[in-house]
Amino acid sequence: MSAELHVNTPLWHSLPISRLAGKPVYLKMEALQPVGSFKIRGIGLLCQKALAAGAKQFVSSSGGNAGVAAAYAGRELGIKTTVYVFAGVPETAKLRMQEFGAEVVMAGPSWAEAHAMASELAEKQGAFYVHPFDHPDLWAGHSTLVDEVVASGYRPNLVIASVGGGGLLTGILDGLDRHSLRTTKVIAVETYGTDSLHQSLQAGQQITLPRINSVAKTLGAARVCDAVFERAVRHKVESLVVTDEQALKACRQFALDHRVLVEPAAGAALSVAYEQLGSVPQASDVLVVVCGGVGIALRDDIFAYAPRLPD
Repeated sequence: MSAELHVNTPLWHSLPISRLAGKPVYLKMEALQPVGSFKIRGIGLLCQKALAAGAKQFVSSSGGNAGVAAAYAGRELGIKTTVYVFAGVPETAKLRMQEFGAEVVMAGPSWAEAHAMASELAEKQGAFYVHPFDHPDLWAGHSTLVDEVVASGYRPNLVIASVGGGGLLTGILDGLDRHSLRTTKVIAVETYGTDSLHQSLQAGQQITLPRINSVAKTLGAARVCDAVFERAVRHKVESLVVTDEQALKACRQFALDHRVLVEPAAGAALSVAYEQLGSVPQASDVLVVVCGGVGIALRDDIFAYAPRLPD
């Protein structure tokens, strides 16, 4: 198998957030991946294995980041790629998919329709379906994020990550297990309107949201994968839900503090660190996974939220 399609991303010590929290806060900068998000870790591995097994065509469905990663993987591996997207997927993400050579097809109001159409096309044409979050190879790829953090010598006792369909969180939990970090606390963050994991954990069983209603479109999976629900229960993951305004405010503050634009999905996790929500005050060493910034542009809605947090 050829070299990985992802890169070892920087681990930044955030002085502004550490000062606010009164403890070391480190950032795993997945927004600096070649495709702009963590997705290339798992999707890159999945596509490489599919190619080795004889795949001739890739088909995927996406709210943005996964489609960009699939398009990039297809270009790098020389495989025709089609991505089904839905209403509300950022134009910047669709353009990036096309720039990487993928065919982009509009499929309806939500990811469920895009997933159904992509799955049908893959079956009809004998193509390999690149699921955006539910496959063991995806989770294995995403778990390399933990390998890199541990290799750096940093061993956090709290990890904060946003959750969409659950692929990233599954990979993080598997990586923590592999490195005997099972006592490391994990906070899973969603926005109101995308909180399928939170509602499932509250109900004690998997639930499906009737609709997605949040600016954090890349978190818009109405139902998380079974694997993340099972692991979240086993690991006793702390589930938090933040508002769109909190996520956007964190995006704005992060741009001011670190000169990097990230999307609301990443802002959701950052807001927990900035505002010291949940178990952050009790932690001693914090890691925030800055998941991505594909669906972002210089627009007033990101920067309109006032005043910076106090020093």
